[in-house]
Amino acid sequence: MRGIHQENSTLAPRGVPRVRLAFENMRDLAEMVGAELTDCARLVVYTTDMYRYRPLVNEVQIEFWREDPSKYPPRTIVEVDRLNEDDVVEVEGTFWNPAKV
Repeated sequence: MRGIHQENSTLAPRGVPRVRLAFENMRDLAEMVGAELTDCARLVVYTTDMYRYRPLVNEVQIEFWREDPSKYPPRTIVEVDRLNEDDVVEVEGTFWNPAKV
């Protein structure tokens, strides 16, 4: 997921607002099928600048998973040369919700 406003398909401003919106979009999509953030089994974050955006991702992840960090999903963060439309962060979550299986 990317930090795109669903109502008009525009990117949120760079920085925390864009990272937060990417996480919100991922959460909203999971909730559409009955899952919650606690059902996230794996998280992958792609960024074009690890030095600049990893701290922002860490900050936003704390906002979303307020519990003990030991309960966070396993996360991989990868620096890439380029993302779609020259974006800076993309979040990918894999969810497991046994109640829906």
